[in-house]
Amino acid sequence: MEQVVAKSILHRNKTTGWFGTDYNMNLYRGCCHGCIYCDSRSDCYGIEDFDKVRCKADSLELLRRELMHKAHTGVIGTGAMSDPYNPFEEKTLLTRHALELINDYGFGCVILSKSSLMTRDKDIFLAIKEHSPMMCKMTITAAEDELCRLIEPNVSPSSERFSALAELSDSGLFTGITLMPVLPFIEDSEDNILKIVRRGAEAGVRFIYPAFGVTMRGIQRDYFLKKLDDIFPGQGLSRRYIEVFGDSYECTSPNVDRLWKCFTSECERLGILYKMQDIISASRRDYEHEQLCFF
Repeated sequence: MEQVVAKSILHRNKTTGWFGTDYNMNLYRGCCHGCIYCDSRSDCYGIEDFDKVRCKADSLELLRRELMHKAHTGVIGTGAMSDPYNPFEEKTLLTRHALELINDYGFGCVILSKSSLMTRDKDIFLAIKEHSPMMCKMTITAAEDELCRLIEPNVSPSSERFSALAELSDSGLFTGITLMPVLPFIEDSEDNILKIVRRGAEAGVRFIYPAFGVTMRGIQRDYFLKKLDDIFPGQGLSRRYIEVFGDSYECTSPNVDRLWKCFTSECERLGILYKMQDIISASRRDYEHEQLCFF
């Protein structure tokens, strides 16, 4: 695998508002999952040949040094820019060894993927959970595998991701779904949303966090619109996007009000969290209680 030079692995977040993470970590650069909507393809991130996966040279040693010199522990998030469980991870084990370091130095972790390979590292997740918040998230936007394979061609199909979440949840881990992006005119139906919520409940997830729309800008916008016509020929979807959203970056589903109402109603009926602060609080509750008892 080709390597790229990196000066650091951990990047401090300005706030802890996104799932309670204090740091962001990416061991890989680029992603080969082929999701047509991925914002990380945008030119503002400066990743050339985005669909080619490269690893960061000396990433584990860099991570070790950074963890050693942190004055305080915190929660490390990974999976935002490049999936930590791309196909190469099965042999490179970069993510697994990074998780071992995170555990050794007493940090928490929030990990996001679209690959069932995540279940391989259940043992380390459980070890981290013993001392710090540990959250396992899977992105699922299409309830049915048939649609999933069209818009996310190289990932574990939705059914496998639900099964992976069930395995992780059954082991006692704090699991959830990022229901984003929900593609307008393709995934923004009540049927699709309700199926995801109900199957998430069956898998034992604690939360589902949605975004009923998609973002488009620069290179990613051109790529996305072309893919719409390639995958859904004759349906005029790219033209419809241009007519409805123009040059907007945030393209919110016209059905957002109806979707939000049915989504929140079903989550509340099934006891699933969906507000960010509630998710963060729930993921940290046991650790805050231990600290209070100690003092």
